[in-house]
Amino acid sequence: MNFSILETTRRILSPHHELSCGWLLWRKLLVGLRERGKGRSRESGAFLLGWRGEVDARIQDFVLYDDLDPHSLDTGIVSFDGRHFGTLWEICKRKGMIVIADVHVHPGGAGQSPSDRANPMIPQRGHIALIIPEFADSPISRQDLGIYRYQGSKHWETIPPERHRAFFHIGL
Repeated sequence: MNFSILETTRRILSPHHELSCGWLLWRKLLVGLRERGKGRSRESGAFLLGWRGEVDARIQDFVLYDDLDPHSLDTGIVSFDGRHFGTLWEICKRKGMIVIADVHVHPGGAGQSPSDRANPMIPQRGHIALIIPEFADSPISRQDLGIYRYQGSKHWETIPPERHRAFFHIGL
């Protein structure tokens, strides 16, 4: 039987979140996104890896886009070459995780661009895409994020800001 005090505590303190991430990992991700953004001069992004339960998903790690595709950020916006997905799937297999979401930064707000809507990073129903405004410059709150769930056929559900706190937990 697997038993984790941290997992049990997290469930008690933050039940019913569809997506969760430890705050240390979240901060590490934000630092990585800022660094790859080269002083607010370009977008950056990452695949978020972890485990999915029956009703929730837990982020445990991330892979920055340009670690997989060194040219994905060259134009200033994210343009990920699909030939690099094989490496991502190998990382997932080695770590025993799956891609549960993706994240990228925008220079302004957290709304989806027409390109974001038309080109989901993982075109699988239920996949979550996060957009962080202002190149992930501090401070960033959950209310500031764009949270979108892919519905298939290039349709997205927008998670409204008033649901962000219940939907996405950053903590234990």
